[in-house]
Amino acid sequence: MNNEPIDCLIVGGGPAGLTAAIYVARFHLRAFVVDAGEGRASKIPCTHNLAGFPGGISGADLLQRMRTQAIKYGAEIVGGRVRQLKAIDDIFVAQTDADELAAKSVLIATGVTNRQPEMNDALHARALKLGRIRYCPVCDGFEVTGRNVAVLGSGTPAAKEAVFLRSYTEHVTIIATSADDKLDAEQRSQLSHMDIRVVAGPAHNLKLEENGINISCSAGRLCFDSIYPALGSIVHSELAVTLGAEVTDEGCIMVDAHQRTKVPGLYAAGDIVIGLDQISHAMGQAGVAATTIEMIWQLENRCFGEQPR
Repeated sequence: MNNEPIDCLIVGGGPAGLTAAIYVARFHLRAFVVDAGEGRASKIPCTHNLAGFPGGISGADLLQRMRTQAIKYGAEIVGGRVRQLKAIDDIFVAQTDADELAAKSVLIATGVTNRQPEMNDALHARALKLGRIRYCPVCDGFEVTGRNVAVLGSGTPAAKEAVFLRSYTEHVTIIATSADDKLDAEQRSQLSHMDIRVVAGPAHNLKLEENGINISCSAGRLCFDSIYPALGSIVHSELAVTLGAEVTDEGCIMVDAHQRTKVPGLYAAGDIVIGLDQISHAMGQAGVAATTIEMIWQLENRCFGEQPR
């Protein structure tokens, strides 16, 4: 372990983590990123919501540009995972796959993982690349304008997603995860009023065809241009929880207006924090967190600065 603690350890190399790395490095502080390389952004075929890229950009290309930019200003980025994180006095000690690191502050940007429909990984990856499977109607609802789409899920999450998509297309179907769609009377009435079809599940045997993606369910074999799984997410907040950070019922890390957890020196940004799961939002949170880290560094080193309010 390096005897000199780094200024900021960033766990996760997605849009939030890399934005923070760029800011911290440009503050002339030492930023160290540990990235497992499995974030959601890396799987985005093409995003058209990010300002400055009118033709769109793939998640992989965006992350590569951000890594290049962070490294240019002195940030260090290594592959792997932080397996354990503990606080000793006012220093954090992280155990990674390859080393033990000491840090004055830590930013958790580990994100979430979407629960996938039952299908093999290769087929899922191909369907995602072709836009047959989509996970974020806020990101790409525009791309399914007027198309025939299905929401895979049950209850409130599926109903909300279907209602949102209905503003883009009149062809929306909910396929429940089981014979019980878990919709209440009010939801059924709203969906019926909006001409959103509800089909009992489970959905299975998903197959890519030339004209779309086919699904077997109680109504037989149905074909759609795209499907939106509304199956929830796995929230990767374990490291923060072990340190005593507060989380929501879903596991999202709770932070204040400066992205600070209740644990001094521990920050969180991106999809791991409850809010709008968008690249732009993650970047904004990361910028706030990094700036707060720098301001606190100034105070601790008796530089000019103002305590964040």
